[in-house]
Amino acid sequence: MRYFLLIIVYSLFFIGCASPQPPDILQGYNLDEPDEMFVLPDSLREISGIAPLSDTEFACIQDENGIVFIYDTAKRRIRRQLPFGIDGDFEGIARVQKSLYILRSDGTLYEIEDYRSSPVVNTLVTGIMAGDNEGLCYDSTSNRLLIGSKSKLGNGSGLKNFRGIYSFDLDSKLLSEQPVFSFNVKTLQQFAVKNRIGVPSKITKKGNQQAIIKFRPSDIDFNPLTNDLYVLSSVDHMLFIFNKDGVIKNIQLLDPSLFSKAEGLSFLENGDMVVTNEGETRNATLLLFRHRK
Repeated sequence: MRYFLLIIVYSLFFIGCASPQPPDILQGYNLDEPDEMFVLPDSLREISGIAPLSDTEFACIQDENGIVFIYDTAKRRIRRQLPFGIDGDFEGIARVQKSLYILRSDGTLYEIEDYRSSPVVNTLVTGIMAGDNEGLCYDSTSNRLLIGSKSKLGNGSGLKNFRGIYSFDLDSKLLSEQPVFSFNVKTLQQFAVKNRIGVPSKITKKGNQQAIIKFRPSDIDFNPLTNDLYVLSSVDHMLFIFNKDGVIKNIQLLDPSLFSKAEGLSFLENGDMVVTNEGETRNATLLLFRHRK
């Protein structure tokens, strides 16, 4: 009996000392195998943003032409085009009821009111100083747009590791002076190492393990089932999940062969996730990952 008790004690000891396991936040999605893959037409080879209009219709933009392309996954073709401005570097798109909002990399927003029947185009100047603005999504809880930047928050060594997400209030048409979300790349690196995420790493001069994470957001959106903020970083081939307060919950590695240049991210109302890849030397793709309980 004494030996049996000793075995139980030693077993509990080793279980308590076991290394932490990666958090399982993405339960319900299999990002290794999309439920459907759509090869997009050549006019969307440089697709850079996507917004669902229905279960089968998606508003898409690409980073060269001032045109919204309405793509139908049921018909596997572009059904409509909505010109909204001159050519430019367009990176994000979001739908708010009957309006579409398009983000240019310099922070300028274009609004297409009543896009389905009688489109009216407005230009909204945000005043964002940071460059490489690529992420855009709608925050329905506060009736605002969120704009994510790939650039550091400012000059100086103290800001080089910080990335920010700003809010654009749709009632006042004003941009927040300070980011509503601020992310420290060092914190993300430490989280990856502590939770053994499997991120590529290196050994620092002090002999510490450091995860290799650049964290340059290419798109952002809220998961409607959890209210978590998902941030896609194409250069890292990673998907970052934060809670509503901006605290990191998980980092998901993405297969580069499947997510070759993932620039677009969005969710359907039922929780299905959509990711788009720019084509570069081949056709662009739209990947659909259905949510399963």
